[in-house]
Amino acid sequence: MQILITHGSIARTRVLHIGRWQLLGASLALVTILTLLSGTIYHFVFLKAAREGWPLVSQVMKLVVRDEFAQRDRFMRENLDAMARKVGEMQAKLIKLEAIGERVSGMAGVKPDELIQVAKPVEAPGGKGGPFVPANSPSLDQLNGLVGALDEQTDQSTDLFTMIESRLLEKRLAMLMVPNSRPVEGPVGSGFGFRTDPFSGRAALHTGLDFPADIGVAINAAAGGVVQLAEVHPAYGNLIEIDHGRGLVTRYAHTSKMLVKTGDIVKRGQLIGLVGTSGRSTGPHLHFEVLVDGVPQNPTKFLASGDGGAKALAAARGARSRRSAAAANDGG
Repeated sequence: MQILITHGSIARTRVLHIGRWQLLGASLALVTILTLLSGTIYHFVFLKAAREGWPLVSQVMKLVVRDEFAQRDRFMRENLDAMARKVGEMQAKLIKLEAIGERVSGMAGVKPDELIQVAKPVEAPGGKGGPFVPANSPSLDQLNGLVGALDEQTDQSTDLFTMIESRLLEKRLAMLMVPNSRPVEGPVGSGFGFRTDPFSGRAALHTGLDFPADIGVAINAAAGGVVQLAEVHPAYGNLIEIDHGRGLVTRYAHTSKMLVKTGDIVKRGQLIGLVGTSGRSTGPHLHFEVLVDGVPQNPTKFLASGDGGAKALAAARGARSRRSAAAANDGG
């Protein structure tokens, strides 16, 4: 780039040569000078005008500040709306946790008042004191961090409560399959064990309990299960067998009428038949048996057990295992 300089009193023309880099440097210098100048004007003119309330400049500054405040308010509203949504989600999760806690505490035998006492420690009466340490207001980032931590904690608690509830439900369902409910209301006649046989007069093992009752009295399932047999037997008469799983079976004999059939699913306390005197019987009664892995057990231990028959079932399985081990040792 060339710049020609001429003057009337000078015969010779002067020529200035400006290179590309010189032009670029001059442009940068000009931009820097303008930036500094604008900053100086803003600092000394607009700020002073805003403080002193100059008519025209103060109005322009108010518009700029108002726009900044509007952007800040919009940003705060958006963040507050997001926080409100998170708080709403956490409240829903806490309500779900409270409902699960009530169900779990009911299944576990814990009263809700006891959970409240554990969750909220009671302050002991007496003197109080200590240095005053004021709490600083948390920032928005800190609030977001706290909400995220609480959200994660509620998720973990929900999963934990759900797992506990599932385990307790499995245990409860297993207990519902143990025959600890009386099939007929009333006293027990002949018990489990050896007795004099009413037909032959000789000593014989009585493998169940007899419940004397009138013909037509309701017979209820002692536990839930599946009917594996409902047929006429030479000795048992009209016989119903219910499979409760895990090798546990109950028998209901001498019925006058069977109200279930093979394959039916029954629940505890369901009506399955009527008392009668069919088969090898001297009078109307229900003959009730409990078998574990095909071995007759004393039904009294199941009906009288305060833990729902779990101990009786465990004892029966333990005795069965000991007998199997002893037989194996003898055979070896």
